[in-house]
Amino acid sequence: MPYWRLYYHVVWATKGREPWLSGELERMVYGAILGKAKDVHLKVHAIGNVDDHIHVVVSIPPSQSVARAVALIKGVSSHYVNTSGKVPWQFAWQEGYGVVSVGERSLRAAIEYVRGQRQHHAEHTVHALYETTGSTGG
Repeated sequence: MPYWRLYYHVVWATKGREPWLSGELERMVYGAILGKAKDVHLKVHAIGNVDDHIHVVVSIPPSQSVARAVALIKGVSSHYVNTSGKVPWQFAWQEGYGVVSVGERSLRAAIEYVRGQRQHHAEHTVHALYETTGSTGG
């Protein structure tokens, strides 16, 4: 097995920036992401969100593309929510995502930033680079 240390900060938004990510739905999305990540050998270091977008710090093995890994965790999380019967609307993510590679020395800071999303947004201490989703309006 090859040696690798690859870290990414990924962010994407709910469709239309709808404020859906809280309470039970937030827990469902986290569970789906963590389950799929384990299945496809991704290592999730942190997940954080505010009501309309989510951040994930993740290690993706070199055998997988970033695009494929993100598509898998976005897809499984929306599918899980929509088949749960617990939401009366069609949950969806916006197209696209933002991704920034993170150096090993910066990993701890990225994890702390992601885990503190609600606080950063409340205090207006967000970092624009880490908030760019690559989707319309984000």
